[in-house]
Amino acid sequence: MDPVVPPEITAELTQILSNLVLGDNEIRSNAEKAVNERLAQSPELYLLALAQFSTSADTEVMRSFSLVLLRRLLFRSSPTHRVSLYDHLSSQSLATLERLLLHSLLREPAAVVRRKAVDTICDLANSSMARGRPWHALQVQSFTMAESPDAGAREAAHRVFSGSPNLIIDLQTDSVIAVLQKGLQDPQDIDVRLAALHAAVAYLSAFDVTQQAQALSLMYPMLNTLPSVPHSHLPAFLAALTPLASSYPVLFQPHLPALLRFLPALIVPAVDAGPTPTVARPNPGAGGSSFTFPPALTSGNGKGKAPETETDEEEEEVRKAALEFMISLSEAKPSMVKRAGEWTAVVVRGCLEGMGELPEDDTDIWLEADPSEDPTDDDYPHVYEQSLDRLACALGGKAVLPPAFQYIPGMLASHDWRLRHAGLMAIAAIAEGTNKVMQHELGTVVDLVTPMFADPHPRVRFAACQCVGQLCTDLEEVIQERYHQQLFNALIPALEAPEPRVHAHAAAALINFCEGVERETLLPYLDLIVERLLKLLNPGSTEPAKQPKRYVQEQVITTLAMVADASEATFAKHYAAIMPLLLNVLQNANSAEYRKLRVKAMECAGLIAIAVGRDVFRADAETFIQLLMRIQNSPVDPGDTMLNHYLIATWAKVCQAMGPEFEPYLPVVMPPLLHAANAKADVSIFDEDEQVEEKDGWETISMDGQQVGIKTSAIEEKCQAFETLVIYCSTLNARFAPYLTQSLELVLQSLKFYFHEGVREASALLIPMLLSCGKNSGTLTVQMVSATFSQLVNCIGIETDSSFLASLYKCFADSMRVLGGPPALSPEFHDGVVEATKRQLQALADKRKARGARPSTDLADDREDLMLLEEMEDFALEDMAKMLAMFDPSHPLLMAVSSVRDLGMQLSQWDSEDEGGSEG
Repeated sequence: MDPVVPPEITAELTQILSNLVLGDNEIRSNAEKAVNERLAQSPELYLLALAQFSTSADTEVMRSFSLVLLRRLLFRSSPTHRVSLYDHLSSQSLATLERLLLHSLLREPAAVVRRKAVDTICDLANSSMARGRPWHALQVQSFTMAESPDAGAREAAHRVFSGSPNLIIDLQTDSVIAVLQKGLQDPQDIDVRLAALHAAVAYLSAFDVTQQAQALSLMYPMLNTLPSVPHSHLPAFLAALTPLASSYPVLFQPHLPALLRFLPALIVPAVDAGPTPTVARPNPGAGGSSFTFPPALTSGNGKGKAPETETDEEEEEVRKAALEFMISLSEAKPSMVKRAGEWTAVVVRGCLEGMGELPEDDTDIWLEADPSEDPTDDDYPHVYEQSLDRLACALGGKAVLPPAFQYIPGMLASHDWRLRHAGLMAIAAIAEGTNKVMQHELGTVVDLVTPMFADPHPRVRFAACQCVGQLCTDLEEVIQERYHQQLFNALIPALEAPEPRVHAHAAAALINFCEGVERETLLPYLDLIVERLLKLLNPGSTEPAKQPKRYVQEQVITTLAMVADASEATFAKHYAAIMPLLLNVLQNANSAEYRKLRVKAMECAGLIAIAVGRDVFRADAETFIQLLMRIQNSPVDPGDTMLNHYLIATWAKVCQAMGPEFEPYLPVVMPPLLHAANAKADVSIFDEDEQVEEKDGWETISMDGQQVGIKTSAIEEKCQAFETLVIYCSTLNARFAPYLTQSLELVLQSLKFYFHEGVREASALLIPMLLSCGKNSGTLTVQMVSATFSQLVNCIGIETDSSFLASLYKCFADSMRVLGGPPALSPEFHDGVVEATKRQLQALADKRKARGARPSTDLADDREDLMLLEEMEDFALEDMAKMLAMFDPSHPLLMAVSSVRDLGMQLSQWDSEDEGGSEG
């Protein structure tokens, strides 16, 4: 192809690109600077030079690199303008650029480079079409290449269709289906079939539901690719179909019987009976009488290990891909798969078998490992456990519990400790999703689990602790109320288990238990629990081998804190034994390895102070506060990411414990607290296709075609600061007056802090408290009142989140009450809130009417979400009505509130399969 830029430009660019791929940071940095300078001066020339280089460079590496760089630069904002470099190109330059890229697509001999060309071409095509510039030449060339005798060209064509489905979306459906079907059935090349499958998925996904009906015939050849490809390629084909299953599950409904004939063998492989057990070898293969282990554990390496050979790894990848496909389809359309024969039973069985695949010979390593740095965790079958949890949450108890408990009792009775372990972890995994139905069988479940605390294998006893802890969380209050005696009788002796991993986990399970227990239920066991926890914390031996591991101390202190919180004043009898130990930790645990122990001791001491009350705590209050001040004023340790969080939380607990006596310490705690509360959201914007490095404390979300990175750690600290302001203001009231002005200004603006609901909720709680503080201290001004109600009226008028709308109305009513009721409110704000309420009533009525117009079949799988949404709306309507009734018990808008409430769909009256209703 003839050159389109002068040779000297090509030579210069060649040198710059060569420098860009060098390892020397200074050379590379200078090359990046040179690129930016050239693009600022002559963007058209250098973009065309890059495109030309992608067709003429000698090496695959440089041709690939030029395509990647071109793709990144084309839609990057210009150094001198906010629009992209693409938008600077003339029509002639765009046509030349397209011609160069089409040449690369057609003539490039290396598959890896051609794929980079496809990526760049698809980006260019999508952006051009979004700007109203179709690329007919690409459309024609792609269809021509799809018929090419060269497999690479056929694959590239389908990759283009996949990356830019708008090229084919408006063409005659039958013609497109014919091309895609031919690719799906390509007799020569698996890569062509896979590319065609991706293209078909993209094509169907680009349609709306009505248009999809015209292309349903495509589903048969798409699914027929599965049995036709070699086993090792199945994960890629299943992974291509999984997003379609998640987004458009109904497309798979006619094919469920065929899928059920194909998929089970992938996730529940057939196995022989294995060797016969003997007294000497009770577990030669695996499995109990009612459950069979997968073949990978009885063949190949012969030691019951997870797969080791290449073939085993391939099988494992196939199993995981098939399972992910089935789980995704189950989550997307639960009602559909529940009617599909053995679908649920197959997935449950596959998950249970996978959960049993633990390496048998790493128990000694596991026993010695710190839980936070456990090397055996890499071999743990997390995928299967998480899949079972997802299935239970999607399908509910009536669907999942029967097949699960077809196997679990047999697993718990197995000779193989791994199956006993898996059975317990399975109960823990399904508890959340099946809790409504499991409640009716809870006695049976408890009877199955509690004997496992006496199991000879430590990992099984660990799993029993995990299971009970999870049950206490997912069936909170129910299990504690009904079965506290059985569970305490199992957990308390487990605190004396010889293995640190086990007794630490028993202590952790007690936290979950105490979170849902009534104080009166806990009290008879309090002395036994504290006695054993103290023995773990301070065994009384000076021998290094008998000293508790640090992670055990951290866990015990955390558990003591929770027990103190749950037992309240009764904990005072143990105060003298525990508080000196905690103060000793704060005094002496200063090195880096004790960071976690120190903050846990702070938390525990604060909770104990609240539990026992200020009279008991007063003797140690000054010592504790001085230690906290020393920690707060010590040089910042950049590696200690926990300290600020725990310091803020502990100061708040000390305030709650001391009440008004905390006032002298406000000058110590308020400056860092206000600094944290003032934090702005730290946000980074990335291109949608840009690889964003995962960083701790950051979360990435997609928004308007861009990736938005949010520093969640700073926002969480901001939220904690607001929640702490609530504690200080509510505890100290008028004594908080020196910080009223700063706090009120901060709180009012934070009603619109949309990055974190917790900040907004805390702000709504704080406003009436701050007004009360100002009123009682005589520091409240007319300007403060006016600014407060002006902001509240504004927020009520524009709020779209029903849950927070309720909080705003409650805030408005409580604030009005603080000032003396409606007569204290100026007509401006009265009229403003009434008008805002009218707009909200209209918006809620429109939402409910639109929901009511949807066919009931569309609503079935969204039932729980819709129930929650309508419940939030009802809360908003309720708080709205309370505010209106304050103005006038017969306010005319109260009738409108009632009418909007009646528009609700009464979803709670629908039959619920999890609560004994019929199948939906």
